[in-house]
Amino acid sequence: MKLSAEHLSYQIEGKEILRDISLTFPEGKRTAIIGPNGAGKSTLLRLLAGLIKPSQGKILLDGRDIQAIGRQKLAQNLAVLPQGASAPPDTTVRRLVDYGRFPYRSYFRAGNPQYDRKAVEWAMTVTQVKDFESRQVASLSGGERQRAFLAMALAQQPEILLLDEPTTYLDIAHQLEVMQIIREVNERYGMTVIMVLHDINHALQYADEAVVLANHRVVSQGRPDKVISVGLLADVFGVRAERFVNEQGRTVLSPTALVDTMKR
Repeated sequence: MKLSAEHLSYQIEGKEILRDISLTFPEGKRTAIIGPNGAGKSTLLRLLAGLIKPSQGKILLDGRDIQAIGRQKLAQNLAVLPQGASAPPDTTVRRLVDYGRFPYRSYFRAGNPQYDRKAVEWAMTVTQVKDFESRQVASLSGGERQRAFLAMALAQQPEILLLDEPTTYLDIAHQLEVMQIIREVNERYGMTVIMVLHDINHALQYADEAVVLANHRVVSQGRPDKVISVGLLADVFGVRAERFVNEQGRTVLSPTALVDTMKR
C-alpha cells in the first residue's frame, strides 16, 4: 500500500506546526523522519496515522483520503506506536499483544480466534517477548516493554507501521535490539516502516529513505547517505560534525561542537 501526503498543513490555536508538506513514502521500505525539536515530526506521524485532521491538504492511502476510511478498516492496514505508550498495570504481555487484534473484532463479530492466536504468537516471536508473555507489562525493563508494545502493533498485521522515536529512553544495547527487529520485520515480511528518529546515525544505518523537517517544512528527502551530511547537521541542527565510514562501509557522523550562532 502506498501512503502519501498532498499539500499538508497543520495549525493549532493559530500556531503553524507544518506547512505545505507533500511526500510519497516508498512501499516496502524504511523511511526515517528526522529534524530538530519543534520541527513537527511527531505531528506529521499523527497526521499520517489519521489520529488528527490536517488544517489543509490530505493523507492518501492507495489514493484514498484516510479521513474517508473507517477507523477499524484503517487500523487493519496501518498501525502506529506513539511515544510513551502505556497499559493498565495488571496487563500481561500476552494480553497487551492481543489488544492489537481489536481492529478485527466488533460488538457484532468476535473475529477468528485461531487466526488471532496465530497473529499474536507471530508478533511475540518476532519481537522476542514470548518467553515472558505471562509477566505484567509494569514489571518489564524499558527494552522489554518497548518490544511488547511493538508486538502489539505488529499483531495488527498492518501493511504500514508508524513508529514515533521507538528507541527513546533505551540504553544502547536495547536501542540496537529494537532497530534490528524493525529492520527484520521490513526485510522479511515486506512491511513499510515510517519512523521518527532522533538519532542521526540510526537513520543512516537503518533507513532506506530519509525525510528532513525544519521550519515546519520538508527541506530534504532521499537516500540517507546522500541527504544526511555534515552540511545538513550544521544548517538544520546547528552542530559541527565529522564524517567517518565504519567497517560495514556505512557513513557515521560524529557531532563535535555547536555551530557558532554568530556565523550561522
